[in-house]
Amino acid sequence: MFHLMFGLPWLVVATRFLWPLPWPLAIKVLIALLLLVASQYHYISRLSSGSVFAPELPRPLIIAFNLAMAATILLAVFQIALDLTALVLALFKGRLPLVPPQVRYGLGMLAVVLSAYGVQQALRVPPLKDVEVAILGLPAAFDGYRLVQLTDLHISNLFPATWARAVVERTNALDADLIVMTGDLIDGDVAHRARDVAPIADLKARDGVYAIPGNHEYFFDYAAWMRQYEALKLTPLLNRHIVLRPGEAALVIAGVTDRSAGRFGATPPDLGAALAGAPAGAPVILLDHQPMDAARSAKKGIALQLSGHTHGGMVWGLDRIVARANNGFVSGFYRVGAMQLYVNNGTALWPGFALRLGPASELTRITLRPAR
Repeated sequence: MFHLMFGLPWLVVATRFLWPLPWPLAIKVLIALLLLVASQYHYISRLSSGSVFAPELPRPLIIAFNLAMAATILLAVFQIALDLTALVLALFKGRLPLVPPQVRYGLGMLAVVLSAYGVQQALRVPPLKDVEVAILGLPAAFDGYRLVQLTDLHISNLFPATWARAVVERTNALDADLIVMTGDLIDGDVAHRARDVAPIADLKARDGVYAIPGNHEYFFDYAAWMRQYEALKLTPLLNRHIVLRPGEAALVIAGVTDRSAGRFGATPPDLGAALAGAPAGAPVILLDHQPMDAARSAKKGIALQLSGHTHGGMVWGLDRIVARANNGFVSGFYRVGAMQLYVNNGTALWPGFALRLGPASELTRITLRPAR
């Protein structure tokens, strides 16, 4: 599917951008062939690595593929806009205007610059984003309680051990009360990723580090990854909860499996089971990787749901499409009935499309306050 989908922008660039340029045919054919290879990045990943979700290629080559693929897509969009503009002008002039080569050169440079910037934004260790959440009924003992949400790290050859270690160091420096990880920790099986995920074991928070799976864990032997979670000193919340109790106060942290679990023969999300036995009246913070079932969570009396999965939409314009695929939820805060939903843009993103133009990655510190 991916190799066909990303082949279409290449076709636009080859026929509408490269072909009209006043260059020797050999040069145009060579560039077209190079861009064709770049457009087939996912197909090459599947052939070489067995999965489009975990390209086991050298990191510089993965970066180069993402740069070239992003530039091709952007250039195709610019070329389509140029052609539409020419058609509109033709309605007034009676003929199609001649497009000077300099216009295409400018569009090509813009596509390359934007793709380089977008890939750099995707690869960086994200900056801190501070968020305050007011929760009705939050006990005074939790006023100022700080939790850090990490999500969609997609640790892989693109986001390797050095990147993971930098994220861990920056997270630990925040001195959080609690760390929660809301899915898609990895891309790849345990054998390939063991070294890259090793820094995660060094995460520190006073009340512990809790995690749920995302859809990507199910692509790579879910059971093996849940065992690896525990080896990394993460406590999986798989349709269950824990209760934080400073004195007589109580705050519930619940987690569910991913909504894709059933397709892989694994236990599907069960919010009822996750909340079974929770103390009555205690506010509940729910960890659910995908935000689309937020209405269901709200009906169960959840105070705050933390999700990821969407990567914030990654690119202005594309975020509207991502929102439609996730029941309107794509980035930031939403009010769903009496519940608050926070959709995190992600600490990283899938190495198959590492581009951020607009929606920024984030290292998210959430400070809880009683609602007044």
